Amino acid sequence: MVGEDELEELRRRKMLEMQRGVDEQRESEEQRRAQETEKARKQQILRQILAPDARERLANVRLVRPDLAENVENQLIQLASMGRINRLLTDVDIRDVLAKLTESKRETKIERR
Repeated sequence: MVGEDELEELRRRKMLEMQRGVDEQRESEEQRRAQETEKARKQQILRQILAPDARERLANVRLVRPDLAENVENQLIQLASMGRINRLLTDVDIRDVLAKLTESKRETKIERR
């Protein structure tokens, strides 16, 4: 038969497990909120510096190349925070940025015969 001490130890362990689960859940919720806040902050900055057609262009790029869109957004936000963007960027501006970023990454293959 299980003694009182063993039963109390089992209860204590179970309570610790439950508390750890609650702590982990709380931590993951805080991380999710922080990510949402950061995403909202980025979107607010982008709305301030990008014309609607430019935002649409970036959204379309995000569908095909999420890494490229993220890179462009981060660079634009950094430039805006440094005060180097002093006007609303248009679709043409975004196309130019995308062209410059993608042209340097194209690989040249040389085949020997």
